[in-house]
Amino acid sequence: MKLPWVFAVLTVLFPVLAIGQIPAPANTRENFMVVVRESIGANRTEDAFTPTGKMKAKLADGREIEFEMASWEFIGDTHIRFVFDGPQSMIGATPEDLERLGIDRVQDALALALANLKRVYGEPAATTWTGGLMAVEGKSPDLHSSYFLDRAYWSALTKLHPEGVVVAVPTRAGLLYTPLSDTQAVDGLKRAIGDLYSSGQRLRVSSALYLFKDGKWSVLQAARKQ
Repeated sequence: MKLPWVFAVLTVLFPVLAIGQIPAPANTRENFMVVVRESIGANRTEDAFTPTGKMKAKLADGREIEFEMASWEFIGDTHIRFVFDGPQSMIGATPEDLERLGIDRVQDALALALANLKRVYGEPAATTWTGGLMAVEGKSPDLHSSYFLDRAYWSALTKLHPEGVVVAVPTRAGLLYTPLSDTQAVDGLKRAIGDLYSSGQRLRVSSALYLFKDGKWSVLQAARKQ
């Protein structure tokens, strides 16, 4: 399986922690959360979760390892990854962790993760940004992008904007939207998404634009080619 983002996964699976200084987070239902990350080169058009499966990578000492994360490919150039959140680090969850926690379906995992996210870091809140865009935020910048997965939030917005809302998630701390009817803001976002995405550097997420309408996601503007 072609997974060019595998080395970014390793930084979550095996975080660099100074022994005795930064304790790893406990792996419990209470700190089980979800993050959105980039799948470089992907351009999925379906609003669906597909298991990522097993991956291989080389460690710094040259050894090759095979591992599997609790991750699913999502829409556009994104995938979701379940993690255990701690005060100073995150540890990637594995399929065995989900089994241990009694979670059988990705939908159930996502519901638990989002409930924990809101309990710890607050409900998503929108503030005026620039150029007719709104920024969606919680209490942790590194997890703003996780609210992209809060379908209930976007469904509530489309009650006000039944034509749909255009959403960008260029970086972990950047989650933007505008009603589809605001053509000037949409055009501006189409032009700006490349720069917003590039500015994230190692924290970038997606170079695509998405439309949420009738309870579903679709790709409005495809991710740029790598």
